[in-house]
Amino acid sequence: MLKHRLFALCLCLGCAGSVHALPLDATPVPGGIAVIRLPDDIDTGSLRYNGRKVLVTQEDDADYAVIGLSLGTKPGRYQLQGKTAAGKSLSLAFSVEAKQYEEQRITITDKRKVNPEQRDLKRIGREKQQIDAALEHWSDRDRVVTDFQLPVEGPTSSPFGLRRFFNDQPRNPHSGLDIAADEGTPIRAPAPGTIIETGDFFFNGNTVLIDHGQGLVTMYCHMSAIDVQPGTTVATGDIIGKVGMTGRVTGPHLHWGVSLNDARIDPTLLLPPVQETAGAPHKH
Repeated sequence: MLKHRLFALCLCLGCAGSVHALPLDATPVPGGIAVIRLPDDIDTGSLRYNGRKVLVTQEDDADYAVIGLSLGTKPGRYQLQGKTAAGKSLSLAFSVEAKQYEEQRITITDKRKVNPEQRDLKRIGREKQQIDAALEHWSDRDRVVTDFQLPVEGPTSSPFGLRRFFNDQPRNPHSGLDIAADEGTPIRAPAPGTIIETGDFFFNGNTVLIDHGQGLVTMYCHMSAIDVQPGTTVATGDIIGKVGMTGRVTGPHLHWGVSLNDARIDPTLLLPPVQETAGAPHKH
């Protein structure tokens, strides 16, 4: 549930009602979440942000839209589109503010993982389509658990949003959270869901993706072992595999990604404050 993390912003948005955000960031930012209280007469199934359905949850008899904001989101005003129960169109406005993320420079000894050879590109393209299809997946679920547990205990070796350089070559910002742990450490599902995809991928190594419902999908990479299969239903705390160092890595760790309406967001936003990982430096 979102109750203990909702933070009301004093914004007047006309028919939108009040916008709420998580206290980690007082306002929605790139890589963050916008939480919008919905009017009583809205058709929640009609809601769209950037043409995609959005997660809707209930708290104290009120409905809230929970919108993932990609790292590429520019500061400014945005609209959540929908309809009333009577079929009247409406737009619910919210604002996104800028956020600056740090840089990280990494040396990769396997240069093929930095600049793939021609023979690798077809595989990489095929795997990208496979992963993208899982991250875009939507499944209807009445109640989506948004209070996550850490999938593995350990220090943060690379936080979300880092502007990364591999062998001094710029790459896309870090779209997940890296948690350092010993190889073979069990990885546990942070919330209930269904295994939607598994595989051994060029960059990500052994990978599992979990569908938690309503566009909320989590991804686990670089595993040494996968203990689940697509279609398996998991509960919070169930073991899905083990920490490893497969794919593009410099040491054992778990890359944990969270996608909401196909936007990669900071996984710590779904953790209780006491479970946010420590930021101590650690080789990843």
